[in-house]
Amino acid sequence: MTLTASFADTNSFAQIPTPSLPQSHPIVLRGGIAHIGNGQVIENSLIRFENGKISFVGTSGEFIPDDNTKIIDATGKHIYPGFIAANTTIGLSEIEAVRATLDFNETGELNPNARTIIAYNTDSKIIPTVRSNGILLAQITPRGGRISGTSSVVQLDAWNWEDAAYKTDIGIHLNWPSKFSQTGWWAEPGGIKMNDNYAKEVDALRDFFIEAKPYSTTTPQEINQRLEAVKGLFSNEKKLFVHVNEATEILEAIDFSKQQSLKITLVGGRDAWRVADYLKENNIPVILQSLHELPVKQDDDIDLMYKLPALLKQAGVEFCISMDGNWGVRSLPFVAGNAVAHGLTKEEALASITSSPAKILGLEKSVGTIKVGKDATLIVSTGDALDMRTSNIEHAFIQGRQLDLDDLHKILYRKFRAKYQ
Repeated sequence: MTLTASFADTNSFAQIPTPSLPQSHPIVLRGGIAHIGNGQVIENSLIRFENGKISFVGTSGEFIPDDNTKIIDATGKHIYPGFIAANTTIGLSEIEAVRATLDFNETGELNPNARTIIAYNTDSKIIPTVRSNGILLAQITPRGGRISGTSSVVQLDAWNWEDAAYKTDIGIHLNWPSKFSQTGWWAEPGGIKMNDNYAKEVDALRDFFIEAKPYSTTTPQEINQRLEAVKGLFSNEKKLFVHVNEATEILEAIDFSKQQSLKITLVGGRDAWRVADYLKENNIPVILQSLHELPVKQDDDIDLMYKLPALLKQAGVEFCISMDGNWGVRSLPFVAGNAVAHGLTKEEALASITSSPAKILGLEKSVGTIKVGKDATLIVSTGDALDMRTSNIEHAFIQGRQLDLDDLHKILYRKFRAKYQ
């Protein structure tokens, strides 16, 4: 090995893949099994895209590519819309035990003006590992306080946060007060304690929005950054994401939003199945999370969290599946696949991480399904991408750009495989 090669190989261990160049010529995926994302499946499909947009979706016999087209043989492989991860801290947190790498939580209780997009780190080593499992878009959300801040959606192939921004400042995140709290810890759980300040905390929220609503219709001489940030809630330009789990708290959060004329999306929704009729009646979607945890209530079915997506589907409630956090988000497609064993069909599970989050996050016009005119944000897997035993993402495209799917895990695998061979 030459000295130059040695330097190049050493450097590869410290770098993440370089962002891809814009699509320069038409690309055709031919012969694959196309899972459109809306329940439709096309066998022996042909998908063509150019200039970052899908220009043809059909079967192989319906289209003849020209000489300028790059053809990728996908025979027997599965083609999906890029997976969308809602409610994550990807790019906002790197090492959970190192405070300096965490940038998702502002001090104080009311921080609607805190914008996650400007804190997003495109050089996170977590991002390539997430992309390797087909996740190409993510909603990066703040944490902490009563009103945490504003979330944005990023595409996971960029030089900086400006390049990554896909849809900025889409919503404000509110952590609904808890009526009760669990004492002790997971190994030695204690009793349930009532929150004596619950009513005061709700009143404080009510006072904030009562002040914010008239501000949203005026042009003040002095700008209030907090009130300025929530203007879009009253014009429906932004969404209000309410993080809440308990049934009674969900009901009170819904009634609160109706009083304030706010449209909300629930995040968490552990007890959403108990109030599903009310959610459907008020057309309130749910971003489910923590589906691989044990139920909280002792009288709940042991597999309640596994079958929660199917319960909401049966009730007609709009929902998507998410994975809270950063590195664990790479398991998102497998959590969706697990829901297949507990009541969803495979295509319904796929929709829960493609078309459903796209609709909930306001992205349905550009991503979420494989459709002419939408972004060419796609993946190709040699096996079922929702099954961890067979998933193998061979190709991935964001807006037509073909991604380098190398990541730190693959680099370390090659390094130590070479050592022991």
